[in-house]
Amino acid sequence: MNDRRKALILGKIVLVTGAARQLGGRFVRRIHRDPGVDRVIALDAVTPGHQLGDAEFVLADIRQSAIARILAEHSVDTVVHLDVSAKASGAGGRTTVKETNVIGTMQLLGACQKSPAVQRLVVKSSTNVYGSAPRDPAVFTETTPPKSLPSGGFAKDAVEVEGYVRGFARRRPDVAVCVLRFANILGPEPDSPLADYLTLPVLPTVLGYDPRLQFVHEDDVVDVLEIAAREPRRGTLNSGTFNIAGDGVLLLSQCSRRLGRPTVPVLLPAVTWVGTALRTIGMTDFSPEQIRLLTHGRVVSTVQMRETLGFRPRFTTAETFAEFARSRGPGLLPPERVGRAVGRLAELPLGGGQAGTTHSTHGAR
Repeated sequence: MNDRRKALILGKIVLVTGAARQLGGRFVRRIHRDPGVDRVIALDAVTPGHQLGDAEFVLADIRQSAIARILAEHSVDTVVHLDVSAKASGAGGRTTVKETNVIGTMQLLGACQKSPAVQRLVVKSSTNVYGSAPRDPAVFTETTPPKSLPSGGFAKDAVEVEGYVRGFARRRPDVAVCVLRFANILGPEPDSPLADYLTLPVLPTVLGYDPRLQFVHEDDVVDVLEIAAREPRRGTLNSGTFNIAGDGVLLLSQCSRRLGRPTVPVLLPAVTWVGTALRTIGMTDFSPEQIRLLTHGRVVSTVQMRETLGFRPRFTTAETFAEFARSRGPGLLPPERVGRAVGRLAELPLGGGQAGTTHSTHGAR
């Protein structure tokens, strides 16, 4: 009896990478409650600090060839790859993160290619693949090419990961492949460089720019992952590439007011220096790609998410940010006081009144 037939008889067996992360743990617990799933194999290179329910935890590094043996031993038919992140889950810096994202994905896909039991692959990606540039379109669709490819950091990792996934899909056309490009993930327990930045007592911003931002709630992330891992319902298609974001956008100035955290507008070269200083003291990852996002912003279309994948987020961008703001506690100043200060700065010729308006709406034509 071949592995695929054996898997069908045993029932749905799901392997989830990145189970030690908060988001991975939440998804493991959720998918294990799915009546169509018989077993869940939770995998990570570090032991999780949270409960995984009745899932079976396997301590393994996806960068190692042992991942092929694990897929074969458990007759895994569905792989949900969540171990693609901008931050390390344990000890290690940027090098470790990149190796896990890129080399780990290569090893995992190689193992999936050799396993005849694998029928479905879900990959967590990011809207960072579009980059952020001055002449970006108002809204990116899944087929819109970036004006310039990301040159480094997590954004470049995500581009490389998606390239390897496309190669896998060509080699294994029998496997349903779903790539989810998430906007900035926020909520009560976020784990991202942007969340670290928004938690700073004072937010460094780029003078003359007020970028548009989108967010997706942690709860919606778990919900859409479950949809992608299931068999598609009638009229929907659980394969392809999908932008995932809450409705609406927020300007960075609106975010600062709602957090009660004042901003310090600085010239672009100085922002780079500030980012270096923040990385040195370990407060946040202020990478060049992050600076571009906080300069030019990014907005994506979610039409395919709704019409093809059949998913509608429960939280808008504004509601997601409100949940995050409540979890962070009060800022240095009351939100209304920050709002008045920002408004006065916007009226100054140098402070971003005219220039800020121009740049914050550069893609809205």
